[in-house]
Amino acid sequence: MAFNKAARRQRIRYKIRKKISGVKEQPRLSVFRSNKSIYAQLIDDASGHTLVSASSKELSESANKTDSAKKVGKLVAERALALGISSIVFDRSGYLYHGRVKSLAEGAREGGLNF
Repeated sequence: MAFNKAARRQRIRYKIRKKISGVKEQPRLSVFRSNKSIYAQLIDDASGHTLVSASSKELSESANKTDSAKKVGKLVAERALALGISSIVFDRSGYLYHGRVKSLAEGAREGGLNF
């Protein structure tokens, strides 16, 4: 049994990763959320390479965390479409699909990615 948040999230993360994996045609969109920033990567699990990445640290303007997460999602989508990637698998990494994680996913969908 998990006694703290980090261990609980890690258990959930492992369960999710057993079920999903990304390939070059349909990579995995992995999300990491820290207290200040949010990071997103498109990963090809077959070769173990990161194809595209973006973070809220790259954004110049300051906004609230939810709005910056949406902008990061749009940025990832823009970079993925430039590589010819339009379909992905979403990996929330054990975080609840709520708040910043949901906002990032919505931004990626608005940017043109299909989940």
